[in-house]
Amino acid sequence: MTLQVYFNAGASLWPEYEPLLRDGFKVAGIKVNLFDQTDDPASVDYMIYAPRSKADDLSAFTNVRLIQSLWAGPDLLIANPTLTQPLARMVDDDMKLGMIDYVMGHALWHHLNMPLFSQAKPGEWLSEHFPGLPRDRTVAILGVGQLGMACARALAVHGFRVLGWSRSQKSDDLVSCHAGPDGLSHVLGEADIVVLLTPHTPQTENLIRSETIALMKPGASLINPGRGALVNDADLLAALDSGQISYATLDAFRSEPLPADNPYWTHPRVQVTPHVASETRAETAVQIVVENLRRAEAGETVRFLVDRGLSY
Repeated sequence: MTLQVYFNAGASLWPEYEPLLRDGFKVAGIKVNLFDQTDDPASVDYMIYAPRSKADDLSAFTNVRLIQSLWAGPDLLIANPTLTQPLARMVDDDMKLGMIDYVMGHALWHHLNMPLFSQAKPGEWLSEHFPGLPRDRTVAILGVGQLGMACARALAVHGFRVLGWSRSQKSDDLVSCHAGPDGLSHVLGEADIVVLLTPHTPQTENLIRSETIALMKPGASLINPGRGALVNDADLLAALDSGQISYATLDAFRSEPLPADNPYWTHPRVQVTPHVASETRAETAVQIVVENLRRAEAGETVRFLVDRGLSY
């Protein structure tokens, strides 16, 4: 049987993914007809997908057995009312490594007081602000799923005291894990650096807002490589202005690209990066795509299948 596999991820990605996918399916012994355009959506068995917007109409793909996303975050897809097919998100090893690099790099930037030093005036010799050691600094990872736990463990290995928080209780030998409202209050009150990697769900919308910011240590810093909607922007800006939050590194925003008139661009206590924390890399993403299609055809459990009730 030849599977009909539709690459619905944009013309720009097709030249990179096509040969890798063909080789991957061949090695796995899966016969496919792989294409990036179709006039017969009902014939499609599997879709490889990178959504352009939540307005994409998926209703005609009535026989699709699995949509394999090339994105880690499923929130834009779940918001699409025409999505009825099973959906798997993308989590691969290179994505984890990319996120670890981003979080570790910016955690060290904050830990070493680099925001302060980078803005020093000529002749302003701030030697009294020498950094401590990682063991003296507590990092809270809000969201210890696949990516979050990988970052948490890397920070712990480096020597930071690491607290993890999630919707449901997790456990790890290197990370002190907490859950629920009381757990959130605890980790925010302990953290010097807060990292946002929780999924965007109705429960995590505006997770960082005036009430939760008030629980944080005065002068704590924030890193958001997760989702823009996790942050109430007005409340964060007010906290930055007051010094309750000393500095924020922001990689994800409610509107992207971030508009030129957004106050984050010019705020002296904000570093903006253009949603580059962890990119999907074709070489390793293809391995997940091929393996999940193999699993689906064999009746096995698909990896990273999205639970729509939980929104991740």
